[in-house]
This record gives sequence, structure tokens and C-alpha cells, in this order.
Amino acid sequence: MAAVGLPAVSDPFATWLRAVALGGQGRYAAARAELARVLRQRPDPVLSSLAASTTGSLLRQLGWHAAASGWDGRAAAMVLPGLLAVSPESGATSPDRVDAACDALTGLAADALGLGRLDLAARLLERVRALLGDDETVRVRARIRLCWVRAETALAGGDAVRALSHAEAGSRLAETTLSARHRIKSALLVAAATAAAGDHGRAAELAEAVGERAAEHGLLPLRWATAMLGSGVAATPEDRTCAAAEANSYEQMILHLGGRFRPAGTC
Repeated sequence: MAAVGLPAVSDPFATWLRAVALGGQGRYAAARAELARVLRQRPDPVLSSLAASTTGSLLRQLGWHAAASGWDGRAAAMVLPGLLAVSPESGATSPDRVDAACDALTGLAADALGLGRLDLAARLLERVRALLGDDETVRVRARIRLCWVRAETALAGGDAVRALSHAEAGSRLAETTLSARHRIKSALLVAAATAAAGDHGRAAELAEAVGERAAEHGLLPLRWATAMLGSGVAATPEDRTCAAAEANSYEQMILHLGGRFRPAGTC
């Protein structure tokens, strides 16, 4: 997979954006290298925090929640002490300290969720909600991420109705953005919550559409996640077997690009 549309960059902010895009494509080794370059340049606390939390996100995507929590904790420590000095609205052209803090805390919540600590995840998400306030027209990216982890937490707690509500809220917000990845991941969570609510037929239809969109935009990790969902909700055993084989092929591609999934039973 080529890093289509990703020119070489030099300044730390553009390097971080490139790393985010590479991660979305599943180019984990390349993304980690770019993030390490950002951190070596010792930029301001906001960008350093974003680079650390993005490193955590890449680990978490592959199942390494305990390792991710170290990076997310580091990211939070970089920006939380100075929160009282910032404006309630994010900057027009780049993230600010609140945006970075929301990324770090949302990441920590997702890490806690992956480690089975649902109560801690809920408390951390409440801190994010308090930072964001009630105006849904500002800090939309952070609000979408909050909806994702709220939905995942509800799913882990067996509350499919609440999970679907949060997933749909995230999807509505994502449709107001230019980010294809945010729109597609939000749609994937709607499909997963629909499956948890018992409507496997509808979930399979949604997953198929999500998979097509993820393929169109070269989002390999989302193609893998969608195939994994499809292997559980497809209408026939043959379709489930096909989806499982598809997920395995994507996993091998991710491995080739530097992404190592956490083996079951390890931390």
C-alpha cells in the first residue's frame, strides 16, 4: 500500500498529521517512525502530548492496552497542569491544550476499557465531557472520539441500547466533518451496536457498506475490523467463513506493515 497523497514534511505539526494518516492506512511502522521524530524535536507541550497519545492509539488498535496507557498517561501529564490558562474554544488552525487533554483522557478511558476497568473508563469519559462542555459545534473531533469510547464502554457493559445511541450520536457529528476515517469508523460502531442489539441482518448490511468505504479510502485497520464484525454477523456459515478469511488476510497485511497484534492472554 502506498502512502497516497502524503508528501514528505519537516515541521512537527505536519509530521504529526502525516503520522495520523499513516496510522489510518495501517502503516504502523511508518507512523511510529514519524511520531518518534516529532517527539525527538521536543515541540510545545500540546504537540508533544498529541504525539504521545497517537502512539498510544496505535498500540491500542493492536490490542496493547497496558502499553498504550503509559503513553496516554504521559500525554495527559504534558497538558493537564495548564488547562486553566486556555480558552474554552479550540484554535482555528490547530489543536490546543484542551484538545490534547481530551485525546489523552479519552485514550486512557479506552485503555481502561480494554483492561476490563469499566468504572475507571466511565470516570475518565466524564472528565472529557466536562472539558468539552455542551456546545456541540466546537471541538467536534474530540466529541466524536468521546462518543466512540462511550459506545464501546456501553457495549462492554452489555447495554446495547445505550451503545447504539452513543454510536449514532458520533456518526451524526462525524458527518459534519471532512474526515473520511471518522465517518467510516463511526459507521462501523453503529454496525457493531446494531449487532449487539440483536439485528444481525441489518448489522451485516451496514458492515458491508462500511467495508466498501474503508477499501475506497485505503483504511486497512477499518477493513480488518469490519471483516471481523462480518465474521460474526454474516447471514450464512459460508459468508462468515469468507469474512473470517478476509480478516485474516488483512491481519497479515497489517503485520507486514509493522503492526503486531497482542496475542491472547498477554498484557
